[in-house]
Amino acid sequence: MPQDLSPQALRRKRIRDLKYANSRDREIKRADSQKRRRAALKNGVNLDGKDFDHNTSRFTSVAHNRGGTQPQHRKDGTKAES
Repeated sequence: MPQDLSPQALRRKRIRDLKYANSRDREIKRADSQKRRRAALKNGVNLDGKDFDHNTSRFTSVAHNRGGTQPQHRKDGTKAES
């Protein structure tokens, strides 16, 4: 279910989200994921419905990679990630 935001709030959110998505940290992770994905496909690994999880350093389901994959000593959730 999408958020029920005012048009002004939606514009601000899109700007915020785009700024985060294009940050240097996300750029590095995106490039790393693409590199690992290409290598896995070259080795014949079936990646249907899977994303690379930078917390566990392996391919996990898309749903599992949305949160809750932190090591035991760190809090779960994207807000707790640094």
